[in-house]
Amino acid sequence: MQALFCKKRQFLQDPCYSADMDSRGRPAQTERSPVGQRIVQARKNAGLSQKELAERLGVTQQSVVVLERRAANVQANTLIKLAEILKVSVDSLLGLEKEPPKEEVPGGRCRKTFTRVSRLPRRQQERILATVDDMLIAQAAKQETS
Repeated sequence: MQALFCKKRQFLQDPCYSADMDSRGRPAQTERSPVGQRIVQARKNAGLSQKELAERLGVTQQSVVVLERRAANVQANTLIKLAEILKVSVDSLLGLEKEPPKEEVPGGRCRKTFTRVSRLPRRQQERILATVDDMLIAQAAKQETS
């Protein structure tokens, strides 16, 4: 039992791993390439997880991780399929297209709340968003009757 405790304490003292570490896994050892950063952003904008994107591309999740980390040798057909799935242009993934103006983002408490919601598991996010959507529909219907 003491051996397990010692190992756990060593594990928590390792700078790569800590008790308050983000639940998404260990920190990355390398920075993303610019193309990889654009792929990540497009995937998140499309509301897809790495696993979901991998399934649609017909590759493993690890292949998507490699694409997002170092997208140096992406085959043209993979890039085209990726752009189709993410509903963006190949030029935007390659950084040849100017970025469109960003949508208006809510500020203050609303933004903080939805940022916290975005860190929840996908299923919980969907339930929260369904509730919010229902409330917005009810509010719109109420305004129409007024």
